[in-house]
Amino acid sequence: MVLHTANAPRSGFHYFAQGWKLVTLPGIRRFVILPLILNVLLMGGAFWWLFTRLDAWIPAVMSYVPSWLQWLSYLLWPVAVISIVLVFGYFFSTIANWIAAPFNGLLAEQLEARLTGATPPDTGILGIMKDVPRIMKREWQKLAWYLPRAAVLLLLYFIPGIGQTLAPVLWFLFSAWMLAIQYCDYPFDNHKVPFREMRQALRTRKTLNMQFGTVVSLFTMIPFLNLFIMPVAVCGATAMWVDTWRARHAQWK
Repeated sequence: MVLHTANAPRSGFHYFAQGWKLVTLPGIRRFVILPLILNVLLMGGAFWWLFTRLDAWIPAVMSYVPSWLQWLSYLLWPVAVISIVLVFGYFFSTIANWIAAPFNGLLAEQLEARLTGATPPDTGILGIMKDVPRIMKREWQKLAWYLPRAAVLLLLYFIPGIGQTLAPVLWFLFSAWMLAIQYCDYPFDNHKVPFREMRQALRTRKTLNMQFGTVVSLFTMIPFLNLFIMPVAVCGATAMWVDTWRARHAQWK
């Protein structure tokens, strides 16, 4: 039965909202469990540790505020908190996605078949293990693309004035785009679309993907809700793939 029949892509916010519905579909819930457990354990522990350290880290970040901006301290303090949570949240969500990548790919594969009415691939544990080397290679490609750009943005934080004003905005926008890449890549990779071609495809729908990545990034910063973001984002991105790119790029393994 085809559950998703939209002919044209909607907004990124729509697909994120769809993700919350799709994770509850009968037959899909069992593929959500492992990514969910991994995310709860890692992100839950990481954010608990973060909030025990904020009292020490915030003064360290604020020490880079130049004297001529001290009068803005009451505004820059929450910006510093948001900056730390942004960087920290993205860092640990990246680790969680690395660990859960094979299961996220399986979730995207099964959901795509459900949305399009195709016969779901009969992928067992052996099938997952066979795909692990390819999946991990893909995660390395994403990391190699991400690290140099992230390093430049992190260096901006240490420039007085710029680090406390412009850098947090740039980091948020970059994180939103990177999260769109991270989650949209699972259905692309399932069809063996090269990483470079996948990024080119996403750039043809920049607004759509920035909307999706922005809302995922925001929810990654919210305690408790961020524990459920991984499978929700995978499902939302898969629905977006079905509507936007599948007709041109799809080919089953």
